[in-house]
Amino acid sequence: MNAPRTSAYIPRSLGAAILLAALFAAGGCGKEQAPAQAIAIGPDTACALDGMLLADYPGPKAQIQYDNGEREFFCDTVEMFSMVLRPESARRVRAVYTQDMAKADWQAPRDNWIDATTAFYVVGSKLKGSMGPTFASFASREAAAAFAREHGGRVLGYAEVTPEMADLRGGAMQDERM
Repeated sequence: MNAPRTSAYIPRSLGAAILLAALFAAGGCGKEQAPAQAIAIGPDTACALDGMLLADYPGPKAQIQYDNGEREFFCDTVEMFSMVLRPESARRVRAVYTQDMAKADWQAPRDNWIDATTAFYVVGSKLKGSMGPTFASFASREAAAAFAREHGGRVLGYAEVTPEMADLRGGAMQDERM
């Protein structure tokens, strides 16, 4: 005599569907995302905070790419810092970019994107950005120091910028250490 079967019977089509679903789910595991890259601003690229068109204003711009693929643009580096340094706006950031102002035209900066976390910033210079006082961004400390000698201000690394300095109500100008 044959022993009775104790395992559950799964119809062949349902089994195939389960296997296919498992393969699709496993396919996403271990996949690396494409490298993050800055993208060019166009004539219609607007600031995430105030809707200003980036192409219409002077000074360095910034962009943040989040882990979920969303991207936000900022017409000023102070706005970018205010977003990444505020704990209440904590989102998983994949990459942050700003422009190398040693290569970009201050009055109409285009392209020349650099990793904002490795950039150097001149805080307190005489030159104004789209929102007034801004943090001029540079790929090298030497270029930042040359800019500071010509236009005033002091050079800071990304990690040296504090939330108080990136206060959109004028925190950079109220920093007594400048």
